[in-house]
Amino acid sequence: MPCRIGFDNERYIREQTSEILERVKRFDNKLYLEFGGKLLFDYHASRVLPGYDPNVKMRLIRELKDRADILLCIYAGDIERKKIRADFGITYDADAMKLIDDLRSWGIDVCAVIITRFDNQPAATLFKNKLERRNIRVFTHRFTKGYPTDVESIVSDEGYGANDYIETKRPLVIVTGPGPGSGKLATCLSQLYHEHRRGVKAGYAKFETFPIWNIPLDHPINIAYEAATADIRDFNLIDPFHMQAYAKPAINYNRDVEVFPIVRRILGRITGSDSFYQSPTDMGVNRAGFAIVDDDATRTASKQEVLRRCFRYRCEYAMGVTDKETVQRVELFIKDLGIRLEDRVVVGPSWEAAKKAQEQNKGNEGIFCGAAIELKDGTIITGNNSPLMHAASSLVIHAIKHLAGIPDKINLLPEAITNSVRNLKTNILNEKSVSFNLEETLIALSISAAANPAAQLAIEKLIELRNCEVHMTHIPTAGDEAGLRKLGVNLTSEPHFSTKNLFMP
Repeated sequence: MPCRIGFDNERYIREQTSEILERVKRFDNKLYLEFGGKLLFDYHASRVLPGYDPNVKMRLIRELKDRADILLCIYAGDIERKKIRADFGITYDADAMKLIDDLRSWGIDVCAVIITRFDNQPAATLFKNKLERRNIRVFTHRFTKGYPTDVESIVSDEGYGANDYIETKRPLVIVTGPGPGSGKLATCLSQLYHEHRRGVKAGYAKFETFPIWNIPLDHPINIAYEAATADIRDFNLIDPFHMQAYAKPAINYNRDVEVFPIVRRILGRITGSDSFYQSPTDMGVNRAGFAIVDDDATRTASKQEVLRRCFRYRCEYAMGVTDKETVQRVELFIKDLGIRLEDRVVVGPSWEAAKKAQEQNKGNEGIFCGAAIELKDGTIITGNNSPLMHAASSLVIHAIKHLAGIPDKINLLPEAITNSVRNLKTNILNEKSVSFNLEETLIALSISAAANPAAQLAIEKLIELRNCEVHMTHIPTAGDEAGLRKLGVNLTSEPHFSTKNLFMP
């Protein structure tokens, strides 16, 4: 059924802009604003807050761009380990470069890139060289001496003073980075140290969308945030400092609460006063909760997100990427919410599709995979693998034929094209499998469209698959996953492999 709108973007932009500008005024017109979460393409937020624009924060920054500079932080260890951003399937250093390009497309330049906890790691040095040779300013910050307990060493010329001062011109400095642990807080505090040494009474604040501080601790939105960060062991709690100071509950998460006493002491040492912030919630400028317009819609959407996260972690466990405790944590969230994996409506139909394929191919060796998609109008379409194509390919072909009103008997991929691709794969590229993955299927379909009006009509319907729910009975191959990611669907799968082979190209 059509998705109910649960979030008002325009109200959010108005409230958030006003709150940020008010905070800038409080600090002598120089504020370092740590931006938590994703600056662009925040698909987690758009899934749990129906109607949320994944780029609404970028729209907000565009409103403020004449008053804001942007610093981009990235942790050297993430570069060295080639940490992956799951929603794009790219490394954090590639994501940092993509973010610079994306910001430029919005007419905004990054003032500088800071590589944090730098220790001459070869990959981090290479990344630094790449950026500098493209005329991007790069600074390196090493581990802060004395952190976290020795405040006198931290706030000294040997601590924050050892870092280069990054000159900025505008009253608001947005400090962002790919993923948690990128060194945004340390960069903000280092800059504050240098600003106060120069006589500028700059301040610090934090922009973090989740958890949402003014909704209940057990609200599905906040539980969905815990599920999203289960692998790094984040958990939500009632901010004890806020409760003590104001006798009112406010929701925060463990890392902010744990680090608050240290941050308050450091801020007090830098500024000469520790009276401004009484709690980690005070440091935030999060108005997302005030823009929720349909609580029931957000509850339903957030429960679905917890289910997606469970499927994802189960697959990551099967692939050796995460541990059993992460899976068990999210399974407990599911029990607490009173939901089941089968409540994801595409799960059952995908298994039926796999079962049907197995029955039709009795006596044939191989693993039979099923897939299902829920279209925007609630229609469920299924597909399964065959000697010609993967289950993801079959699913997408069936879905766009349905959307275009093309009868099943009309073939979108003529034999001349499929035979040509098979010949390329087997006789020239020496591949063992002739079955088309989704990326190959889409390329073949685009070739077919040059002479086949039905194929062209079907291609035009691909855009209608964006944000649709998809489930597969097996972990998708690289070509299937890349194709589904580009189509923008919300994909989950069972933790089963589609082949007994250990190597999957």
